[in-house]
Parts: sequence; C-alpha cells; structure tokens
Amino acid sequence: MVNGSESNTTTIVNVAGRLTEMARGMPEATAVVEPLGYGPGRKRLYRQMTFAELNQDSDRIAHGLGTMGVPRGTRLAMLVRPGIDFISLVFGLLKAGTVSILIDPGMGRRNMIRCLEEAEPEGFVAIPAAQVVRAVLRRRFPKSRFLVTVGRRWFWGGRTLAQFRQAPWPGTQLAPTSADEPAAIIFTTGSTGPPKGVLYRHGNFDNQITEIRDFYSIRPGEIDLPGFPLFGLFNCAMGVTAVIPDMDPSRPAQVDPKKILEAARDWNVTQTFGSPAIWNRVGRYCEEYGERLPTIRRVLSAGAPVPAHVLRRMKASIHPEGDIHTPYGATESLPVASIAASEVLAETAARTDEGAGVCVGRHFPGIQWKVVRIVDGLIPTIDQVETLPEGQIGELIVQGPVVTREYLNRPEANALAKIADGDDFWHRMGDTGYLDAQDRFWFCGRVAHRVRTAQGTLFTIPCEAIFNRHPDVFRCALVGVGPSGSQWPVVVLEPVEGKTPKDDQQRETFLNEIRELGQSSPLTRSIHDFLFHPSLPVDIRHNAKIFREKLALWAGRQL
Repeated sequence: MVNGSESNTTTIVNVAGRLTEMARGMPEATAVVEPLGYGPGRKRLYRQMTFAELNQDSDRIAHGLGTMGVPRGTRLAMLVRPGIDFISLVFGLLKAGTVSILIDPGMGRRNMIRCLEEAEPEGFVAIPAAQVVRAVLRRRFPKSRFLVTVGRRWFWGGRTLAQFRQAPWPGTQLAPTSADEPAAIIFTTGSTGPPKGVLYRHGNFDNQITEIRDFYSIRPGEIDLPGFPLFGLFNCAMGVTAVIPDMDPSRPAQVDPKKILEAARDWNVTQTFGSPAIWNRVGRYCEEYGERLPTIRRVLSAGAPVPAHVLRRMKASIHPEGDIHTPYGATESLPVASIAASEVLAETAARTDEGAGVCVGRHFPGIQWKVVRIVDGLIPTIDQVETLPEGQIGELIVQGPVVTREYLNRPEANALAKIADGDDFWHRMGDTGYLDAQDRFWFCGRVAHRVRTAQGTLFTIPCEAIFNRHPDVFRCALVGVGPSGSQWPVVVLEPVEGKTPKDDQQRETFLNEIRELGQSSPLTRSIHDFLFHPSLPVDIRHNAKIFREKLALWAGRQL
C-alpha cells in the first residue's frame, strides 16, 4: 500500500507519507518552486526546495507542533499565502495529525470570519496581518490557543515558522492516522448558498491522489503549474514539481498571461491546472500574439463548464499531442468524471450549442453514479429514489471513496445532501443532467437554479447555450423572477468586451438578434425578457460559476 504501514492491526493512512516516499526515491529532484522578484535583465528569480528539503522542513513543523503540545486532531486555521511555506505547513500539519481549516481569502473578510467561527479553530497558523485580526476578534474564537506565525511575531505570543526551522531535523514524523480520521476542513465556494465546511478524512485525500494520478497517467518527474493552491500539494505527493504561478489565486480571471507563459517556459512545464477563467485569458493572449506553450501536454481545468472556444484556443497553444481535460466534481466529491477537449471538439460541443447540456464525460473508476428524479426535500434512504432512464434529466447522485461524508456542524445540510444506503451513503451533487448511451453525464445546471414557470421547467445550461451562440455574447445567465412554479424567465447578457451597446439603436439591434436566437429553439421560445449586465457575479475560487441567486434579485429590480 502506498504511504501505508502496519502498526499492530491498524493501517496508517496519511497522505503526507507519500511525500516521505518521494523524498526517499528522488531526494534531489525539485519539489516546489515559487516566484520572487526579477534580477538583472528582468530575469525572474525563484525560491525552490527539493523533495528531501521539503520533507525535512515539514518534519520540523510537525515536531514543532508537538513541542507546543498540539494534540492529534486539533483544528488549526491556515491563513498563509500560496507558496513553499503553505505547502510545507500543510504537509507538516498532516504529519502531526492535526486538521487544517482551509478558506479562500477572496470570499471577503465577513464570510471568512463567519466560516472560521463555524469551524471553531483551536489555533491559527497565519501571517502577521491575520494574527492581528484574530487577536482583535479573539472572543469569536474562544478555543484558539495554539499560535504559529509565518513571519514576524508581535504581541500575541506562540511560536514562529522560523523557530520551527531552526531546530535540527528530528527524523521522520508521521502520525498514525487512519483512513476515517479528519484531515482537513475545506469550505465550498457558496455558489448556491453560504459556504459550508466540508470535512475531509485522510482516506478521501489518499484516494483522490490515486484516482487523479492513475486516470491521467501522471508520473514522477513531471512539472506542473498549479493555478489552485491545493493542487500543489497533490503534485508533491505524486513526485511532480509544483511551480507556483505569480498570480492572485482568489482572482484567476485577472491573471496576467505573460506571467503564466514565463513560468511555463522557465521550467519546461509539462502539465498545468486552473479554472476556465485562467485559460480564457491565456488562450486569447496566445491566439492574439502567436504565442505557444510547446512543452505542455496536459491541461486540467475545473470549477465550471469550459466553453468550446477556450478549449479550442488552448489546444492550439500547447504541444500538438497534448490535450485539455475537464475533470468534473465538487468540493464534497472530487473527481467524479472527466472528458478531453479532443472528444468535446470532435463530438459533444456541437450538441452543447444546440441545447443538449455540457458533456462532462465518464466517471472515474472509483465512482458509482445514478440520475434520479429531482426531489427538493430530503431523500433519507436509497430505496426512496427513482432512477431515471437514459436521456431523462434528473439529479446526479454519486458514491465512492473520494466522496466526503459530512459538512461540519451542519446537520440540516447533511440530511439534505446525503442518502443512506445501508452502512454506506450517496451524495447528492445538486446538479441536473442525464446519462447518455455511453454512460456519459450531460450537465444541465444546478438543481437550485432551474426556472420553474407555469408552463414547465427550464434548465439553465441548455437554454443559455442558445444565446451564447451570438458572437457578441461573452456569457449569459437564465434566472427566474418570482415564486417557484410561476417564475418569469429572464436572460441576463454579458457582452464581449467592447461590444456593449452604446445607444438605444444598437441596443435594440442586439436584442432583436437575441430574440431571433431564442425563437430558433423550442427550449427558449418562452423567454421574452433580456437584460444587459456589465459583468456577471461569479464565485471567488474559480471566477467561473455564475451567482444566479444574486442575478435573480437584481433582475427582479430591473423589470
């Protein structure tokens, strides 16, 4: 068993053990790289660690936590910028058997504080600015007593990361955790409600890495550019070099393409992971300036459906034999399915444009799935679901070792999202769609986003595809105004940059063309109201999921 050993009758499952194995097998290989400033001649400077150095660094952190008296299972909030320190700290926390609380800083101070309160941290591993905020709001975190500062410590006490690193290497550190023990709390993006803390167990992480590594044939020695911090951890556990990009991970839609190209070329990157928002900018830049990323053979993109034009541009920009893969899943269950751009562009994209939904591909080997009739309330047990036939739209439910069991301190959410099946359970993805004859899932939008009119139900992704065919529409969103069952469908349009109508005549011309598109499909003939919006609100993690709840309220005020 990878990263496992026997202690009496208990098997240790701790994903940090994979890093130790990589350090033994390839100690001098580069594990992680982070960008610094620029040297003479505008040459980028980098800080880097080998696998042996990263392993020993995280051992020192785990040992340092032990000397502080931090017990196994302690919840520690991680508020550290992406980079070597972040990766080493998370591995150190895993080795110590503590539970990392991971929150996107881009969700805003109010949401972040609320999420932290809900997680009830027993300590903070944080940069000085975050420690100051914690100190000011200490009454909101009454259980917090273990403090580690990444940087200069001021008045709040505790230890610093630098102090941990000054100690001699204590030897291999690895808490004897089991597959069922908590490993991390990761918050959802909150695209259909307030962010919820998902409790990850060591077994979930371990199986995630195995599924991703084997499905995409990722091998030690590859070089990855991860546009999402957690993927940097997966890289190091797989023996892959993680080159941290120079970008704000909470604002991927604002990434500087030149910096992505710079890192990819400096390190001969072979693989890269990021949201569709990143590849939209990078692909457009490469097309406009004739740039290429010839060493990249594998691009992964997740977080929202990836438009065909993004896939087309990126495929033209990477190695001729390379491909773009779009893994599908959710914070609660990842990965679930995947499809390659070569299959999308050759077959499914044309059907998507006609309103068939977005094909997310076939399920991973460890996943089982069903499409069941949509129920807005609880489904307590699996014998109460109605499995739908091929081609009929319903809700997707999944089961497998990467599927998390529960939300933190959310019994109502757990009851809504999980379906008991004997000693096991199924997770309700909250996504609508259908299975085709090849057992591929076609995503048709979120259950919570379907528009229920007096004439019937409209699903967002199929309807929006009709209007997205207009060359001047960057993206659009179908929302319902009014009470469920008698909602009025409205499509909110975000024009391509520079194509927003400048006067009433241009506006009416644009809308007439949109109305013609709507009347061309039976899916959209009942939609008669259209609004322009300068920039649709999107999630903070991927900048790709549209916040349709916010748009529905906005649209109601406009009509």
